[in-house]
Amino acid sequence: MENYKPITKATADRFLQLLKTKGPQSAAMLAAALNITGEGARLQLLKLAEEGLVMSVTTSKGVGRPVQIWDLTPVGHAHFPDTHAEFTLQLLETIRVELGEEALDKVVAAREQQQHEKYFNALSGITDVAEKLEAFAALRTREGYLAEWQEDGEGGFYFIENHCPICNAALNCANICNSELKTFRNLMGDGVEVERADHIISGARRCVYKIVVTVNSWSKELDS
Repeated sequence: MENYKPITKATADRFLQLLKTKGPQSAAMLAAALNITGEGARLQLLKLAEEGLVMSVTTSKGVGRPVQIWDLTPVGHAHFPDTHAEFTLQLLETIRVELGEEALDKVVAAREQQQHEKYFNALSGITDVAEKLEAFAALRTREGYLAEWQEDGEGGFYFIENHCPICNAALNCANICNSELKTFRNLMGDGVEVERADHIISGARRCVYKIVVTVNSWSKELDS
């Protein structure tokens, strides 16, 4: 057994981010991703478990030894900030109580317009869908969404947000999530369909969007 070293914040953050972005993992999987020994990963996970940040379940798949799978606890998920959560919730409730639901809808619509303009300007000139998703993922990651994208193997894509820094606000105002989806669709433009496949506030681990490039889109490119 290798000598145990107290876990540092940087090491803890690496473990927590892998579990946040990749989902439940075994110690061996985490060790391979972090280029450390399996025993080293296990010891670090035990320390994180002592701090209440991770938990494990033992699973058995057919023959062979049961496998211990690690995942974030609610405290571990809370390690990733919900930006100005308390202030945001108070502000939303104040608008709702003092000015009414219609006023709250107007505020959400104004935010949607601001977000759209910011993203549109940042992605201006990018026409390739994959390149646009790459740039958008970088933007959203800087905002705390831990975003990534991948091909689906069928000519389409998935856009994944592993964290929602405005989750508490979205839970208290459903129009925020509707606004986010509308903005995403507008950014991708004509000929690209965007549908939400997984939703954090519905109980999923992350928000996942399915992106499909339609036949009409491809036809326009061939004609040009």
